[in-house]
Amino acid sequence: MWSAAEFTASAQAELLWDVPYHGEPSENAQPTDAEREVWGQVDAVLKDSEGILDELQAYKGAGQEIREAIQNPSDEALQGLAWAAVVPLVWKLKKFYEFSQRLEAALHSLLGALTSETYSDPTQHLEREQALAKQFAEILDFTLRFDELKMTNPAIQNDFSYYRRTLSRMRINNVPAELENEVNNELANRISLFYADATPMLKTLSDATTKFVSENKNLPIENTTDCLSTMASVCKVMLETPEYRGRFINESTVSFCLRVMVGVIILYDYVHPVGAFAKSSKIDMKGCIKVLKDQPPNSVEGLLNALRYTTKHLNDESTNKTIKSMLQ
Repeated sequence: MWSAAEFTASAQAELLWDVPYHGEPSENAQPTDAEREVWGQVDAVLKDSEGILDELQAYKGAGQEIREAIQNPSDEALQGLAWAAVVPLVWKLKKFYEFSQRLEAALHSLLGALTSETYSDPTQHLEREQALAKQFAEILDFTLRFDELKMTNPAIQNDFSYYRRTLSRMRINNVPAELENEVNNELANRISLFYADATPMLKTLSDATTKFVSENKNLPIENTTDCLSTMASVCKVMLETPEYRGRFINESTVSFCLRVMVGVIILYDYVHPVGAFAKSSKIDMKGCIKVLKDQPPNSVEGLLNALRYTTKHLNDESTNKTIKSMLQ
């Protein structure tokens, strides 16, 4: 097992992917020449991530217009108002879905770099490719923030369901519909499946990581799982050690580390043959759960739920009963 205690304090700070430390960001998180190509590809995706979160946070839905249209099916004016309200929202939902596809491609590139045979172990990868490790962490941070916002917004699925039902009626009646060409049946099915999942971005990343491992059979699976478990270890020790945590400049850094820790645990649980909760796991699950439970309850309930409901192996018979009871 990779022990986070093996890292020096300075390496801990640097491995936190440009977390401000002593008031200064880590210069080592700048891409080296070897990292620059992948870093550039991923950076182009990450630049749009905050805008996606802002749009999702501002997403209000067309609930009132839809209710009035459904309650008054013969009122063409109300049907028109509901359709006019829903169309721009479907554009947004399509945009979020397409961003998930870009995020999947970015993750694939990062995994290719961080699990390659260039270095002998994951610690070396994270120390020498800090710019890429930081981007990996930022993708996980975005993913859990996106899914938390999505889970608290039932309007998303309601709006898209209404759009599909209405579009179906319009096709039957040969009424031309805006967006029909841009969101055809096949794409609408994929988008609908995406939003049907409680944590759609996390599922995208979990599936992408599983796909990466299955497509790279020449690469030892430990290259991937050890990279994930090492990142989890670093986050855990930074959060549970007062000396390190006291150097965080603001509380958002704590939230960032918590999300990254939970994100890599979930990916590990999907790609490791026996998962994150088994006795042979290289992740100290009891320690990670304790770190989460030591935070203010309201700030981590979403992360605890992610472990409860989006992992693959929690309910396996091999899972330690103490771990199960800690998550109950």
